Amino acid sequence: MAFDLLDLRLFLAVAEYGSITRAAELVHLSLASASGRIRAMEAASGAPLLDRHRRGVVPTRPGVLLLAHAREIVERHDRMRLELADLAGRPATVTVLANTSAATLLPDVLIGFLADHPDADVDLLERPSHRIVVGLTSGRAEFGLLADTVDLAGLETVRLCPDPLEVACTPDDPLARAASLTFAEVLDRPFVGYAEGSAFEEHLRRQALPLGAHPRHRGRFPDAASVCRAVAAGVGIAVLHARSIADGLVRVPLADAWADRDLVLATRDLAGLSRPARALADRIRGELRS
Repeated sequence: MAFDLLDLRLFLAVAEYGSITRAAELVHLSLASASGRIRAMEAASGAPLLDRHRRGVVPTRPGVLLLAHAREIVERHDRMRLELADLAGRPATVTVLANTSAATLLPDVLIGFLADHPDADVDLLERPSHRIVVGLTSGRAEFGLLADTVDLAGLETVRLCPDPLEVACTPDDPLARAASLTFAEVLDRPFVGYAEGSAFEEHLRRQALPLGAHPRHRGRFPDAASVCRAVAAGVGIAVLHARSIADGLVRVPLADAWADRDLVLATRDLAGLSRPARALADRIRGELRS
C-alpha cells in the first residue's frame, strides 16, 4: 500500500475533528476528493479505518494504528522541512496552537520574536485546549499553549501562569455578593460572550453539555473588551479569563474544577523542537512564566 503525505494529513485531521467535511476544509480538498482518498486508503489497507456514526467518525482499531504511524511520519517530514529551510537560510514557519486565553497574551511576544528573527515566520492557530492536545499528538504543530485541565498524557509540559475563569457581572447584580459560583448556578442567566466559533465558546459549550443546558447569549462580540462593555451596560453576565475582566466589574470565582487552571506550554518532545520553534518557546517561557 502507498499513502502520500496529503493522505496522512487528511486522516490526522479526520481523527482530530471527527468529521471528513471539516478535515477536507483544513487540507484544502473538496469533500468528494477527501472521501475518495479515505475510501482508497481503506481499500489499500484491506480494512475499514473509520467507524461512521450520525455525529461523526472515529478511527477503528486499524485506524488507530495508522494514526500512530501517520503522526510520526508527518512530524518527521515537517521537522525535516524546517531544518532544511534553516540550513538554506529560508524563513521557517513555526505553527503554534493556542487557546483563547493564550492567544490574547501572545501578540507582543510574537511581534518581538519576529522582529528579532527575520529567518522565521509564525502561524498562530486558536483552538480549544482539548483540540490542541489532539493537534500536538497528531503532529500538526510543534508546541501549543493550553489549560492544564485537559488530559496531557504523553506530552511534556512547562507551567506558565495561573489562568482561572470567573463570572463577570455588575456591582448591583445579586451574583456580585457570592463568594464563588458554579457554572450550573448561572446557566439560567442571559450571557454575553465571544463570537460564535471561538475556541473559548466551544470550551464553555462542552462544560455545559453534562449539565443538560447551554448558555443563552444575548450578544456575541469579537474581544473581551467588548464583552466587558456589554456586561457593564447590563446586557448580561459573562464567563471570562480573570485577567480579561475590566475594572469596574465584579469578578466572582467559578468553583468548578475545570475553571481553576494554569496555562501551560506543551509539546511532544521539548528537546526535539526545531531551532526556530525552540527559540520561540524559550521566549514565551521567559515572558509569560510566573
